[in-house]
Amino acid sequence: MAYEVDFKDVSTVGLESSPHADALAGLRANEARYFKNKFDHAFVVEPASRAKKTIAYVHKILKDERDLVIGSTPLEACEFEVDGVRWAYVFYESGLSINVLYTLADGGKRAVGFKLSDGMDVPEELAERFKFARQKSKLAGTIRGSYFVIKGEY
Repeated sequence: MAYEVDFKDVSTVGLESSPHADALAGLRANEARYFKNKFDHAFVVEPASRAKKTIAYVHKILKDERDLVIGSTPLEACEFEVDGVRWAYVFYESGLSINVLYTLADGGKRAVGFKLSDGMDVPEELAERFKFARQKSKLAGTIRGSYFVIKGEY
C-alpha cells in the first residue's frame, strides 16, 4: 500500500528490515521535505513488490549507463513528474537511496544520484567508482552523496 512520507513525524514504515532503518527513514523524509517545500508535491512511496516498473527503470539505467548492478534488496520506490522532470526513487535495505532525475525536454538535466544513510558503509559496487561528498541534514544526520550524468535516452 502507498505511503505518504511525513517529514515532521519521521517513521520507519516500510523500512523496518533495514539495519539502518532510522537513518534511511530520515533520508526518505529529507527527500519528502525537499519536494514539499520546492514543488508543493507529496512524496508517496510504495512497497517494492508494487513498484516493479520503477525499480526496473532505475536498474536499466544503472546497467546501461555504468554496468552497475545493486546487490541490496529494494524496499520501496516511487516515480512522479514535477515541472517537466521525471523523478524515480528506490530505497534499499542496505540504507542506499538511488534517484533518477530525467528532464523530459531535450537538452535538460538527466542524472542518477546516490545517497548513503548515516552510518552505512559505501556499497562495494559503488566504492571504487564514485567519490561521495558529505552534507548535513536535520532529518537524516550526515548524508553522503554522489551522482553521474545520464547520456542515453530513457
